[in-house]
Amino acid sequence: MMMSLGQFVFSLPTLAYQDLRRASAWRHASNSRVGARPARQFLGPGDDTMTLGGLLAPEFMGQRKALEQLREMADQGHAWALVDGNGGVFGAWVILNIQDSGTLFTDNGAARRVEFELQISRVDDELATPDGGAGDDWDWDPWIWWM
Repeated sequence: MMMSLGQFVFSLPTLAYQDLRRASAWRHASNSRVGARPARQFLGPGDDTMTLGGLLAPEFMGQRKALEQLREMADQGHAWALVDGNGGVFGAWVILNIQDSGTLFTDNGAARRVEFELQISRVDDELATPDGGAGDDWDWDPWIWWM
């Protein structure tokens, strides 16, 4: 397991990312002053976003339905707990954007190579879905749970 977002597990058999970028910001209000630098006041944390990019090659690694499972999670609008493979907890995150691009198509129109990018953003921890997404309204695949 590389990382999990709710009940979705990122791994070689499901969906592996090759690139992880994180951007964190903090808010400081600014007030102009005559003859001096602007006065600043710390207002707290700002946006914290992660972008995971990678390659899905269903004949070798990953599942075609993995991106659709993430889209179903995004459709619900819930916040999901993000945990890395070492047990580090990143807090609650929502899915902002999923992009994918398919190439090398088979005769039936299925892409042999799909590049994807997933953008998630941190929210307050109390907004996380308590059951991690295992409720009745999400059709998750139990076999990816043990990966």
